[in-house]
Amino acid sequence: MTAGGKPNKEGRRITPNSETRASIESGDYQIHYEIQNGIVYFVICEKNYPRKLAFSYLQEIAREFQISHGTDAMRMDVRPYAYVSFDNYMQKTKKLYQDARAQSNLDKLNSELADVKSVLHKNIEDLLYRGDNLDKMSEVSSNIRMESSKYRKAARKINFDLLIKQYAPIVGLGLFFVFFIWFKFLRG
Repeated sequence: MTAGGKPNKEGRRITPNSETRASIESGDYQIHYEIQNGIVYFVICEKNYPRKLAFSYLQEIAREFQISHGTDAMRMDVRPYAYVSFDNYMQKTKKLYQDARAQSNLDKLNSELADVKSVLHKNIEDLLYRGDNLDKMSEVSSNIRMESSKYRKAARKINFDLLIKQYAPIVGLGLFFVFFIWFKFLRG
């Protein structure tokens, strides 16, 4: 079966091409399985048992099995009941997951994770917004620099024009007076 519950090409067998994680409904029960490192971990639960909790249980079992027996599990000469001692860990973990508090703790943990995720999402958006603002500010400052150089040139021209308008009549009158004196008295 695939993750959606539809039969895979091989029928009801799990193969290397099967989904690595899936749920299969069977009457009042669901079979949840997860494949890690070539080992299939599965649990049979009542239909109303939360899927997330079932997969959380499978991940915890898989993690502990890999720590305890991971390298030995892939050997071919292992006896069929070599891992019976692992049953103690599975029973303890099963009791924890059957406890109603485990569900509420998992819900609380999920809500806290969702809060952290939203805060991180907001922080990333803020950083991207700041980056956009910094890019815009850099562009604006470049435009201001170019405009200020234009205004500086225009201000120099206006000041020069103002000087000419202010002193041109006096200089013109002075030159006329000097020319007049030269023409009348110094010419000869």
